[in-house]
Parts: sequence; structure tokens; C-alpha cells
Amino acid sequence: MSILMEVVAEQWEYRELLVRMTARDLLLRYKQTVMGFGWAIFMPLVNTAIFSVIFTRVATIDVGTPYPVYAFCGLVAWNFFASSLRFSVTSLTSNPSLVTKVYFPREIFPFSAVLVSIVDFAVSALVLVALMLYYKVAVGLPLLMLPVVVLAIVIFTAATALVISMANLFYRDVKYLFEIVIAVWMFATSVVYPIGRVGGRLGALLALNPLTHIVDAFRDVLIAGHAPAPAFWVTAAASIVLLGAAWAAFHRAEFTFAENL
Repeated sequence: MSILMEVVAEQWEYRELLVRMTARDLLLRYKQTVMGFGWAIFMPLVNTAIFSVIFTRVATIDVGTPYPVYAFCGLVAWNFFASSLRFSVTSLTSNPSLVTKVYFPREIFPFSAVLVSIVDFAVSALVLVALMLYYKVAVGLPLLMLPVVVLAIVIFTAATALVISMANLFYRDVKYLFEIVIAVWMFATSVVYPIGRVGGRLGALLALNPLTHIVDAFRDVLIAGHAPAPAFWVTAAASIVLLGAAWAAFHRAEFTFAENL
């Protein structure tokens, strides 16, 4: 507990650096691009269109709501997670001069990647609202729980970002395996189809995926109009524990980062 209090206090002390690093990464991500923030909207829309054709024309499934809204909602949450990790995995190894020569909390690198992706998440969310209005999807009181669900997504993502950025520093194979894992992980999560429809042993295995419970909760409060399932609250609590453990491990290992670059 004392270690966690120490690292949180240190992070707060360097909060201005985190803000500046986030602003730098945000500018670099869209520098010299024509669409800029439009990419945060374009890719989820393209994927939604593709999966809408598949699951409404080829293999029809009933998700209880207009499928484009269902798919886009899942993709907004998923893209935030995947994008955060995609930039976090090399966040330490791509900044060797800063990691080896200047002292500051090294977790600023993966955390800034997560914060940049929150901006993309917010931009995509505006399109999600437009889709919900277009398809006349009503909202209810459970919408008040949306900040809690979003916070759970951020906490789980931040914990995972710490782990993979540190792992890639020690084992450079991680960045190559990442794209394979993230692709499989997407289809093992309730992003574009309900995992609950998968039965048998595979369904029981997929039910252990914590991200499914978070994505389902995101949909529950936004488009289904009911409170998150109990599994979400278990996942949220476990995410807090995971973040604490990952942050403590990261802090212990950061003094060996320089010799591995």
C-alpha cells in the first residue's frame, strides 16, 4: 500500500509533464494527415458497415437493437482499448533518450498513450450519439452509470498498458505478438456479436474474458437501458486490483529500464 501511495503521489507531482507528453503524442499521431481526428470516426464506421453486412445479410443475428448501433457501440469501446495498447506497447522503447537520461515516472509514457486514446474515444462517442438519434434508441436512468463504466474501461486499459509496455522493454517479441493477440482478443470479446450466444466449453471459456463484461456494460447503460450485470462489478473491482499490482511492479522494475534499452 505504501508503494502505491508513493507512486500515485509521484505521478501527481509530475502531472504537468503527463499533460505535455499527452499533447505531444496527440499532435504527432495526426501530424501531416488530411483527416486528422476524422480517423477516429472513419475506421469504426467502416468496420460497422462491414460487420453490418455480415450479420444482417449473410449470417443474421438478432441483438435486440439496430445492429449498426450495437456494433458501433462495441467498436467505440474496443478501439479505445486496442488503440491505447497499440501505442503503449512501444512507448518506452521508442523514447530511449528520455528513459535513460532524464528522471521522471516512466509510467507517463503508457499513461499518455491511454489519454490520447481517450480523445479519440470522445470523438467516436459523438458519432455514436448521432447513430442513436438516427435509429431512435431511447436511453434511461442507467445512463447515469456511464461514467463508472468508462472509468472501468480506462482502469483496465491503463493496467494492461503498463504490463505490455514493460514486457516489450524486456522482450522485444511482445510487439510482434501483440497484433496477433489483439486480433484474436477482439473476436473473443462481445464487440460485434454477443459472446453469450456461444455455448459449450468455448462459451464458458470466453465468458472469463474481462473485457466482454466491460463492453457489455457499456452497451447496457447506453442502448439496452438497464444496469450492468454483476459480472461487470466483479471485473471493475479486479481491474482496480490489477492496476495497483501492475503499477507497483512497473515502479520496482523501472530502475532497470535503462540497461535494457
